[in-house]
Amino acid sequence: MAGPRYRAASSSLLIVEPLDMFTAVFHRPSGVTHLLNEPAPQILEALADEALDMGALLARLAQTYDLADADGSAVLQARLAELEAAGLVERV
Repeated sequence: MAGPRYRAASSSLLIVEPLDMFTAVFHRPSGVTHLLNEPAPQILEALADEALDMGALLARLAQTYDLADADGSAVLQARLAELEAAGLVERV
């Protein structure tokens, strides 16, 4: 059985603006602006087009970023939980 899949909130619900080291993401439904740092903006970008499970998301991110950390899935799970709590990512 595959694990849960995640997808980013619809682009129509978000306004994304890079700001030096951070990325500001305004979430229209909540009216809250979130300041994100790596790897959160990259996770949102990877999940923008399709829902992915953890393995597929790690593989997608590894194509572009050096993921030498052996505990990458634990870190990714923590970031996904934070993004989900903020309403920027949903579990499907």
